[in-house]
Amino acid sequence: MSDNRFTDHLGRPIIAVTGMGVITSLGQGLQDNWATLTSGTSGIHRITRFPTEGLSTRISGTVDFIDVPADNAVERSYAFARETTAEALAQAGLSGDFEGPLFLAAPPVEPEWSARFALADRAPPSQAEGDAYDRFLTAMRERPDPAFLEAVQFGSISERLSDKFGTRGLPVTLSTACASGATAIQLGVEAIRHGRTDRSLVVATDGSVSAEALIRFSLLSALSTQNEPPEKASKPFSKDRDGFVIAEGAATLVLESLESAIARGAKVLGILKGCGEKADHFHRTRSSPDGGPAIATIRAALEDAGMDEAAIGYINAHGTSTPENDKMEYGSMRAVFGDRLKDIPVSSNKSMIGHTLTAAGAVEAVFSIQTMLTGTLPPTINYVNPDPTIVLDVVPNQKRDQRVRAVLSNSFGFGGQNASLVMTLEPA
Repeated sequence: MSDNRFTDHLGRPIIAVTGMGVITSLGQGLQDNWATLTSGTSGIHRITRFPTEGLSTRISGTVDFIDVPADNAVERSYAFARETTAEALAQAGLSGDFEGPLFLAAPPVEPEWSARFALADRAPPSQAEGDAYDRFLTAMRERPDPAFLEAVQFGSISERLSDKFGTRGLPVTLSTACASGATAIQLGVEAIRHGRTDRSLVVATDGSVSAEALIRFSLLSALSTQNEPPEKASKPFSKDRDGFVIAEGAATLVLESLESAIARGAKVLGILKGCGEKADHFHRTRSSPDGGPAIATIRAALEDAGMDEAAIGYINAHGTSTPENDKMEYGSMRAVFGDRLKDIPVSSNKSMIGHTLTAAGAVEAVFSIQTMLTGTLPPTINYVNPDPTIVLDVVPNQKRDQRVRAVLSNSFGFGGQNASLVMTLEPA
């Protein structure tokens, strides 16, 4: 007979977080990131990685302080994930092979334009006017390039992480746009709930900022063009917000059944109480204006947690700083929490770190747990011109000391990918 101290309202194993690691444009490591985030400091800066002349957006939250052997998205994403995973496992007190499954959220992978041009130039002159992909294949057959191959394989990041940290089974790599990090957490939670493992390793990473990424998001009118000063560009829920600031980062969480964590004497940092995920078929990039899928996502997370909305003491908002998304998220929260919403602190980490895309859901989950552990609410900075149609307590511009025991974290992504997480400080 199972011990009900370790099971939730549906008889499933309670999921504990025992290790966390994070990298953002604010720095490396949870301690430095948290100190800088709660001080209200921005990590947004002018881009120096590549030329930006002629681009409408010239700012980002790139991570430029981690050494990589080759300057491409795969190597950067792997390096960030490797460092955050090492930090999380150390905090969890785990060494040697992890012996549990790996769930990785990674950015879509394709070669940089410079690499494509270099590869095309290697093709025989006889194919100069031929199909570009035929030229690429011929060049690779004549002179194999392992570094290039590694940079264009979607699963290579997870395979390298699995080899390094000794995870069990085939690693799972997913990409659900801005919800990816939260989706990876949900998969890690479900693996433990279903009894397939006692622990899972969840990693979300994104080192994909490039000129091409800026151009593509600019064509969608998604990016802020308020380049001067860079640190003032991301302003969620403000009247003069004009788009998100693209950024990089990574986060790792060690998830365990509470029973397993207690049995080995691990420190429990927080509880992953509930997960909700819903699809939105309204548009390939835009969210449904009525917020229906987002509303359903939040309610699904609360239901999965066995909690009602009155239990939530703080919301870590998706808060991208785009005109439509902020408005939609506000309407969705208002539909769920009603008049009480104005009394719930709601802040956006993206005002300081930018939008870390694939990594965002996991990065913000780490910060949500840290909020409960420290009793400090991180601010929403650059909040000087409030949007009168969005009535929120955004913890404006300065951190706030306030104890909370339950947090909702939202991730609403392109392509209709919506995910919400409910986290608590302790089991019920």
